[in-house]
Amino acid sequence: MGAIENRFIFFPDKQIEATPRSYGLAYEEIYFKTTDGLNLNGWWIPGTGSPLTILWFHGNGGNISHRLHNIKLRHDLLGTNIFIFDYREYGRSEGRASEEGTYRDGDSAIQYLHARGDIDPTKIVFLGESLGSAVAVEMATRHGCAALILESPFLSIPEMAKAIFPLLPIGSFLQTRYDTFSKIGQVRAPLLIVHGENDEIVPFQQGRRLFEAAREPKEFYGIKGAHHNDLYMVGGKAYLETLNRFLSRVIGNEPSP
Repeated sequence: MGAIENRFIFFPDKQIEATPRSYGLAYEEIYFKTTDGLNLNGWWIPGTGSPLTILWFHGNGGNISHRLHNIKLRHDLLGTNIFIFDYREYGRSEGRASEEGTYRDGDSAIQYLHARGDIDPTKIVFLGESLGSAVAVEMATRHGCAALILESPFLSIPEMAKAIFPLLPIGSFLQTRYDTFSKIGQVRAPLLIVHGENDEIVPFQQGRRLFEAAREPKEFYGIKGAHHNDLYMVGGKAYLETLNRFLSRVIGNEPSP
């Protein structure tokens, strides 16, 4: 069942279509090893003044090269360092994707960042989009982070199965859980959840329920008219400025609202 499930959950693309240089960004091509011996690939994009580093856990489709427009917008407005990497099987990373594999990959990405001498390891922000939100929450229960940002998060894979196949009771048979709902209460870092009000894949209500189950300090930002894959485009500058204010509070440059 596991291998069949994975074909419905993970949609990796091996082809790197462009690099940050294509968008005028300086970057380092990074390879780092997982605890089970795989080579993973990522990009380190230095910031322009913010002391924060965003560790980016992307969604279940494509690879890091499909996030370049989004990376460019965030880099230019937020000024943070960005480290984005591909899970096993995605892009130039080795191996086969699985729930446990993505957690190992996240652990290894954090270890890599902590080993860099040019960042403050207490100022790492975990950013998870869609499936990556589940990985980011798991990481936030295992490792300290300065803040946690979740975009289009879901409650769990069984809850998603219920939403997509309401007449088929398959949730209890699934081995893949990504049970974010049961873990979010363990997260102590400041939390921002962002969800498109017209999300056609992950119901908006799942983002709201996750928010309600989380500890303070927390914020919820719904984007009118946004679907699953266009949050940053529909949200535009207003959304990026909301992110900026949230991050400014994290580093103590702005009072809480």
